[in-house]
Amino acid sequence: MLCQFTVKNFKSIKDAMTFDMQATAISEHEDRIIKDNDKELYLPVSAIYGPNGGGKSNVLEALHILVAKILRPLYATDDSNDRPFQMKKILIEPFAFGEKEKEEPTEFELFFRTKDAEYRYILTVKRDIVLYERLDRVKFNTGRRSALFERSEEGIKLRGAFARLKISDELSETLTLLSYLGITHKKNEVVNDVLNWFEYGIDFLNYGNPIQELGMAIATSEDVKTLFLEMIQEMDLDIANFRVEEKEDERIEVYTKHVVDDYEFELNLSEESSGTKKLFGLLPFIADSLISGTTLVIDELDAKIHPILLRHIIMMFNDMEINQHGAQLIFTSHDLSTMNSDVFRRDEIWFVAKGNRQNSKLYSLVEFKNEKGESVRKDAKFDKQYLEGKYGADPYLKKIIDWGKVNA
Repeated sequence: MLCQFTVKNFKSIKDAMTFDMQATAISEHEDRIIKDNDKELYLPVSAIYGPNGGGKSNVLEALHILVAKILRPLYATDDSNDRPFQMKKILIEPFAFGEKEKEEPTEFELFFRTKDAEYRYILTVKRDIVLYERLDRVKFNTGRRSALFERSEEGIKLRGAFARLKISDELSETLTLLSYLGITHKKNEVVNDVLNWFEYGIDFLNYGNPIQELGMAIATSEDVKTLFLEMIQEMDLDIANFRVEEKEDERIEVYTKHVVDDYEFELNLSEESSGTKKLFGLLPFIADSLISGTTLVIDELDAKIHPILLRHIIMMFNDMEINQHGAQLIFTSHDLSTMNSDVFRRDEIWFVAKGNRQNSKLYSLVEFKNEKGESVRKDAKFDKQYLEGKYGADPYLKKIIDWGKVNA
């Protein structure tokens, strides 16, 4: 489970911004929160809104690049690696609109939970060089807080469960210590617990690559396929089943089965609508997240999806009878049909807006206050007030182009 994420000096992000999945003490939809074993409360859903170019995607990309920075060395040393995207070199870009910031490092802080503990991981990186790193843990069964390691200019200190681990005296300056421990001490219980969350506890989707979308259509288990089909049929997509054929050169073809008046026929997924193709890329991951209780992060979830289907997906995560394993859905969106108090709590709605220096600002609806210092009411018309620019993240261009002058 993702608890909280903070990033500073990354692309359009200048100052430290914090994205928080902890539920605040508000009265709406109290039945739609994840109650962990220690009674702590977390959100199952969060949506980020804002204008194009405001920095919404950069918030998610910062989290993605942190996870990739940890996992890439593990995949590089795995002979059975089948994750080519993770094999790309990771270069972390600082704030792009300031000379001072270009020479300063990027800072990350991440709180996450596994079945047994809550962890805090801190990483400070300049481009690809690690300057500082720290990992702390709180065990649920004892409540004991302990530092596991700290890496700084003064050297590396291993503590607690890591105190007896051996590390190289010549650790690469571009390799995180967490990655190194994952490579050299895979059998350590705590190392395994932490790295399992990075590899399996959080997943990212981006629909820029059609081939990747097609590959996403393969369900990895019968439970996922069963729930996937149930969702398709509940959405009334007129698809009774599907099958996947593996071709030569590791190509795959997906075929959808339709039934009309007892007549059965198949279509290649490429013949389906763009919306159906995206759902085939999306729904297996939705199903897997709900079954496994993972955090699913999606940029522009609303693209090519009908607003009714978007609402249906959100409400599956909000329904604790469906979402029994603490799954979380985090996404960016422009769709306003779901921006209302029926779908979201105020702490589940986030905005990104640009400051005067082109720096992105992130804030939630629950913490927003108007010029009079008043908070947004829980029964307010969120979408209407957002369109009126009352929340700061203006969804429209600040200046409309005068096409008469352009064409003169």
